[in-house]
Amino acid sequence: MKTTNEIKNLIGTDKVMDVRPIPCSVKHGLIIKQWLDLAVGDHFILLNDHDPVPLYYQFAAEWPNAFIWEHLVKGPEEFRVKITKLKAVGESAELAAASCGSH
Repeated sequence: MKTTNEIKNLIGTDKVMDVRPIPCSVKHGLIIKQWLDLAVGDHFILLNDHDPVPLYYQFAAEWPNAFIWEHLVKGPEEFRVKITKLKAVGESAELAAASCGSH
């Protein structure tokens, strides 16, 4: 299991959060936590091995109008999504309940 410091090291100086090596059982919660910790107006680039559509729907349901979701690279083997925080929000009640679907 990765420690908090190892997770933080997944976000490089280029603002890329590479979640490919992270197990799906914790991936969504870590991504959401990173986004919640962002300052308003800041962003990171999510790097994944599949299109994070279920995560997008979770963001849209819990924090409508609080983020911008911009695909920079859309497959087939690598997906990069720039996620920008537009306004301050409350935390999700179910961070750990999310999953990657069938991935």
